[in-house]
Amino acid sequence: MQLSLGLDIGSTTVKAVVLDGARTVFSRYRRHNADARGALRTLLTEIEERFPDAAMACAVTGSDGLGVADLMRIAFVQEVIAGTEAVERFVPDADVVIELGGEDAKITYLRPAVEQRMNGTCAGGTGAFIDQMASLMQITPLELNDLAAQAQTIPPIASRCGVFAKSDIQPLINEGAAREDLAASIFQAVVNQTISGLACGKPIRGPVAFLGGPLHFLSALRQGFLPSLLPL
Repeated sequence: MQLSLGLDIGSTTVKAVVLDGARTVFSRYRRHNADARGALRTLLTEIEERFPDAAMACAVTGSDGLGVADLMRIAFVQEVIAGTEAVERFVPDADVVIELGGEDAKITYLRPAVEQRMNGTCAGGTGAFIDQMASLMQITPLELNDLAAQAQTIPPIASRCGVFAKSDIQPLINEGAAREDLAASIFQAVVNQTISGLACGKPIRGPVAFLGGPLHFLSALRQGFLPSLLPL
């Protein structure tokens, strides 16, 4: 049996998918808790047990994937190229891609020519920021999402840095602000950081594709972006 194995090793998660032609026969998405190689080893063991002796064509992508690709002597595909080609193939009508990862954020304009913008070294406005704020509130990111969906108002906080954001949100917690409103303000801070820090005034219009774990799992975060998007 000839299968295809794709690995995505990011700053906070490892992902794997096994394809039999165009059919997905195995997929996993897991946090690696700063032990990417250990998590990958466990994942590959699971794949070996699921498909013993199967031959697989393999490729790796992700911000932490290059070293693994070299170690395993398999192909590496840069993550922006992989993401852009995937969107062009599976979401051909998309004009803009907004992607939030564990420690990076990107906006890719696909038309009239591909233009990609990415955050710098700070993880403000990314999945790591959401994790940090959820931890401050002593809940999980998914619980944060559930709370945000019930918000009545959105107090402004910073997202350019976890330290600044904490200095904004801690007094709100101490003053007894509604947890639902605090959760919504955290997501809104991510939206503001992405739009102001990456788009920098360039309109985001037309069909938009959302990529990355935070935007996949956190529906309230996706909703937060909608007022900032312009119609065709």
